[in-house]
Amino acid sequence: MKVLVIGAAGFVGRALIARLAATPGIESLTLVDQQDFASPAGSSVAIVKRIGDFGEHKFCQSILADVQAVVVLAAVLGGAAEANYNRARRTNVDAMLSLFEALRSSAQPPRVVFASTIAVYGAPLPELIDDATPAHPTLIYGAQKLMLEVALEHFTRRQWLDGIALRLPGIVARPGADAQLKSAYLNQIFYAVRDGTDIELPVSREATTWLMSLAKVAENLVHALKVPRADLGDTCALNLPCLRANMGEIVDALGRHYPQSRARIGYRPDPAIEAQFGRYPPLMAARAGQLGFTADESLDALIRGALPATPPGP
Repeated sequence: MKVLVIGAAGFVGRALIARLAATPGIESLTLVDQQDFASPAGSSVAIVKRIGDFGEHKFCQSILADVQAVVVLAAVLGGAAEANYNRARRTNVDAMLSLFEALRSSAQPPRVVFASTIAVYGAPLPELIDDATPAHPTLIYGAQKLMLEVALEHFTRRQWLDGIALRLPGIVARPGADAQLKSAYLNQIFYAVRDGTDIELPVSREATTWLMSLAKVAENLVHALKVPRADLGDTCALNLPCLRANMGEIVDALGRHYPQSRARIGYRPDPAIEAQFGRYPPLMAARAGQLGFTADESLDALIRGALPATPPGP
């Protein structure tokens, strides 16, 4: 399979390309981002690295030759999208639609794995979310991702593309999480405990969230390339199985993993942040589970997958 990864230099992108480079059946990888990045070393897979803006028509056309599958990770995320609507629309909507249109001329409909988000469900959330729960985004990011889910599903029904959209939960643990992301604390807590750094969380100890480790999301994205179209049917968007835990459970699990840590954890709940990011109900992802997608087995497994072989800071 010849795979194109857009957003290869990002947090998830780097983990994904390392996994793809070691995956049997991957013939070649075309890796695209606007910034330079290191290619995986020691792989037998043919790798081509392209630096540019996939939203530019000529560049987009130049990266699509002979592509059989595309993984689309590029995005302007949460708080950054709220802060700059025009920039978010250009990347999250306009460039994505142009990409889908360009892929429409492929001889065979390529598999398109689109990284969507749980932000398609807006606050306040219902008591339970399952495959039948209507999307009702309240953030710009979630609304823009939902727009593209609709486009991808329409293009797939027309047999122009072979699409699958994975609604990703919080992926941990992003180093140097963007301060514009109001959910940045979900990443910062991992490094604070690991490094013995004090931190004050903007939610309560009882605040609940949905999480998946970096290692597990890379595994699920690779799996999405292989799921037969006949098993997916016409509905492209999937809620992924993930761990639901409260902040106290996460902090306690990190304490077990780093028993030497001297980090002091404080809680000063911000009502708006807790309402948006700290009241996640049970999530049922039956359809994705039937298709072979999986969650981290436990919080301990999630920590291992979130901070693989990373030494404590100074």
